[in-house]
Amino acid sequence: MKFKLTLILCFLLSLVLVTCSQSTPDNSVPLSTNNNTPISLWWTNGYYPEEDEAIQQIVREWENESGFQAELNFSAEEVNLQRIQAALESNNPPDIVYNQKAEFALNPRVAWEGKGSEVSAVIEPIQDRYTSSAIRSTYLYNTLTKKSGYYAVPIHQQTLHIHYWRDLLNDAGFTDSDIPQEWDKFWSFWQQVQDKLREQGQADIYGIGLNFSAEANDTFYEFEQVLAAYGVKLLDNQGQLQVKNPQVRQDLIQVLEWFTDFYKKGYVPEDSVDWLPADNNVNFLNRRLVMTLNPTLSIPASQHSDELVYRDKIVTLEFPKNPDGSSPEYLVSVKQVLSFSASPHPQEAKSFLSFFVKPEVINEYLKQSAGRYFPVMPELLADPFWNNLDDPHISVARQQFASTRPLNSILYPAYAQLFAENIWGQALEKIVVEGVSAEATADQIIQQIQTIFAEWEQLKFGEKI
Repeated sequence: MKFKLTLILCFLLSLVLVTCSQSTPDNSVPLSTNNNTPISLWWTNGYYPEEDEAIQQIVREWENESGFQAELNFSAEEVNLQRIQAALESNNPPDIVYNQKAEFALNPRVAWEGKGSEVSAVIEPIQDRYTSSAIRSTYLYNTLTKKSGYYAVPIHQQTLHIHYWRDLLNDAGFTDSDIPQEWDKFWSFWQQVQDKLREQGQADIYGIGLNFSAEANDTFYEFEQVLAAYGVKLLDNQGQLQVKNPQVRQDLIQVLEWFTDFYKKGYVPEDSVDWLPADNNVNFLNRRLVMTLNPTLSIPASQHSDELVYRDKIVTLEFPKNPDGSSPEYLVSVKQVLSFSASPHPQEAKSFLSFFVKPEVINEYLKQSAGRYFPVMPELLADPFWNNLDDPHISVARQQFASTRPLNSILYPAYAQLFAENIWGQALEKIVVEGVSAEATADQIIQQIQTIFAEWEQLKFGEKI
């Protein structure tokens, strides 16, 4: 069957910078002195056209309601992030930005340095509608004002999902009911599936699609979820580092060995050390992977127009029981839109953000984006789109979001820096590419973590690093 690899097309298209400008302002009273120029929105390209179309529609609706003009600029994720950082350095930022990495690679530092726009006027009127994780993710410390505030607007959330090909599972002689729920047996099962398919002559197929690249955000999500499964806590409840604890060090070594063992034994593609963010999706949709992990529902969503593939061939599965037999708790990441203290149109920016997060507006945006992300407003789950028990993917995701906790990067800005540098991707590459032992790698990573946390403490008290 010919599969519609929408992700590949959109990844290539994301290299193109697109600018769109719609409508003209009416005679409304200007909100700021720069109302003769449109507000600027810099947005990361979606994984498929519907995502871009959804935000374009919202911009048009806001223009019609407010009477102001906007320029919406699309670019690839890394290009978008580099442009934002360069604009901040030159003190010439846009009015509003959305980047999938903003929550860890941009916003904590921007708020910390006093460059973010405080958006309590947007958040506080609707804060009771949000999940606690969503609210917490945008409540950040400003070293200039010496207090915390809301420095971004949460729009949706994600957690880690497991997908597999049912027909490949059947080809190996197994059915859905054969998949174990015990931790060790679960992961061994996918190795058995690969072995069976290799025996049938499928030489380039892999049972497990884990990421080992420092260039892919998914690597961090996956490793953090495994740390949580094993109960490894690098921070205590007060946010204090525990990496000097010998038991924490030993637990980290154990997880590094567990993770890299799949690669060393050949159950993960060798090129996974070079994967970019979309490559696990592409390899799965090319049927090179029987099973993979992904932090959004972009894999099944990309096949939504093919009923057979969406409803029967691709399966979304909850995680197995933790190694100690407890039920998994899913780590959530919250995606954000933000503005800046030096933005040219601060009031218009807040006007747009307030419009964007109206429940009816943000819900349509998420639905038009094919349900790739999940709402951060629980009331939206009453919509039949999110409450459809017949949908084989959204229904499973809904079960997952019933038991969540925020990533440490949401709670602690210094931990967000670990995410931004993708220290887990670095660690995995050291082991499987450079041949460094798990013990030595753990010690290097622990030192790196301590250094990063010390730097953030110095910044908090205004000291130079």
